[in-house]
Amino acid sequence: MNPVLFRKFKNHLMTFLMVAATAAVLVPLGMIFFHIVKMGISSVNLGFFTEIPKPPGEAGGGMANGLAGSFVMILMASLIGIPIGIFGAIYLTEYGGSKMSTTVRFAADVLSGTPSIITGLVAYSLLVVPMKGFSALAGSVALALIIVPIVLRTTEEQLKMVPGSLREASLALGVPFWRTSLKVTLRSAMSGVTTGVLLAIARVAGETAPLLFTALGNQFWNKDVTKPMAALPLQIFNFAISPYDDWHRLAWAGALVLVTIMFTLSLTARYFGRGRQRV
Repeated sequence: MNPVLFRKFKNHLMTFLMVAATAAVLVPLGMIFFHIVKMGISSVNLGFFTEIPKPPGEAGGGMANGLAGSFVMILMASLIGIPIGIFGAIYLTEYGGSKMSTTVRFAADVLSGTPSIITGLVAYSLLVVPMKGFSALAGSVALALIIVPIVLRTTEEQLKMVPGSLREASLALGVPFWRTSLKVTLRSAMSGVTTGVLLAIARVAGETAPLLFTALGNQFWNKDVTKPMAALPLQIFNFAISPYDDWHRLAWAGALVLVTIMFTLSLTARYFGRGRQRV
């Protein structure tokens, strides 16, 4: 075969394979999203965001308590997990050669690969059993355990991309080492850090298994974080396995809202990530 023709054949073949691989990813994703929109759009209304679920057999209702509960637990988990992840990443970057940093990095990698249901069991043993009850606090700790390794590893990679000359210039001006790490190194990588934080929040926003062992869920409003609290993924799960058609419709609506939230967070993360690349 002519070498030129053979190269063109290989080029077209590889292009076809890449397009086919892309379609293999996008087509199922599009079908899933289309089905969720088709099944849930009719039940997404004002009542969905302002009302709590109705008793079985009654039409209407919403998942306002689940949305509020998810917001509370994700906020608490972020307040716990994000600072730990960021400061841990700073330690790994500035003291990367020590044995402790190797241990911390390995532990973060293991934790990031741990199934979320195991994380829920750990939080159950640490908080639910001693407190003798399920609670939003336990659910927040379980979600924080998922946030920490994601934020830590993404932040570490972003801090490594900061030129060493910036640190040296700051230290040469007499700025303390800790202040240089926070005000110069971390600030220079802030867009990338924000991307990692948003991806971590998007990850835990859809978690159900850890909350089954910790927050448990609640059909009513609850402001006490030491008591069981509703969460959107929990309500979707419970309503989807129920025998009531009205609850099935709410489950589809909840799935649509949850997917929309996660999609928005992912797009926002990509926006900050692109900003970092331009720099």
